[in-house]
Amino acid sequence: MTNNVVIHPTAVIAKTAVIEGNVKIGANAIIGDYSVIKGNVSIGEKSYLYNHVTIMGNTTIGKNNKIFPNAVIGTPPQDLKYKGEESVLEIGDNNTIRESCMFNPGTEGGGNITKIGNDNLFMAYVHIAHDCIVGSHNILANNATLGGHIHVADHVNIGGMTPVHQFVKIGEGAMVAGASALSQDIPPYCMAEGNRARIIGLNRFRMRKIMERDEIDMIDALYKRLFSGDKSLRDLAAMELEVAKGMENNTHIIKICEFILASERGIPYKRGELNE
Repeated sequence: MTNNVVIHPTAVIAKTAVIEGNVKIGANAIIGDYSVIKGNVSIGEKSYLYNHVTIMGNTTIGKNNKIFPNAVIGTPPQDLKYKGEESVLEIGDNNTIRESCMFNPGTEGGGNITKIGNDNLFMAYVHIAHDCIVGSHNILANNATLGGHIHVADHVNIGGMTPVHQFVKIGEGAMVAGASALSQDIPPYCMAEGNRARIIGLNRFRMRKIMERDEIDMIDALYKRLFSGDKSLRDLAAMELEVAKGMENNTHIIKICEFILASERGIPYKRGELNE
């Protein structure tokens, strides 16, 4: 251990661990055998790094995280435009990061930050590229791969072996099925599958966990109007948004319509084909 390493007296550090730089390790954290921690790294209380974990760069990891063997966190972005500028990776609390995951910090082109929220499950071999913003309560299954600059909201499921194209946005409560390939934006609470992935319905399983029945019915009716109308999706969303502003209990409608109107990569749906 070298330089400005600060370790809480209750933390447990394996003798074979390598810790160098401006590293802070919080109370009751555990650092396993042969783990390597170098750079400006902060690890919160009760976080548990199993053996052979690598943490580097300007990386902040919150409390109660579990990081499994061979995960590589905070190494330089895999972006040819990256020229060594200072950038950061922030990980919140209560995340589970399974074997061989790789998370990269940001770049100048994306605000110099990659940010991950709380209570996420990242299964083995998940990749989070530079400048991604990932919310909370998400599940990314084995080998899910996020390109650069992707935004994932809260309560999202991404199936195994599914790549997501750079700059895509995935709304709250959405699901992308396994072995898909996603290159366009998925609005809140929608379910998509296929290569290229297309919306096939609503993620009712997740919706039932986070909202009431009347909210589900309202969202169902909204999407049927949006996806079955005789105008463009953007025009219909703008009309629905204006109506919603004069309504009570309009939070979900506003969120969905604003997402559609802000989409830059487009929404992958076929008019009139919303299977339930």
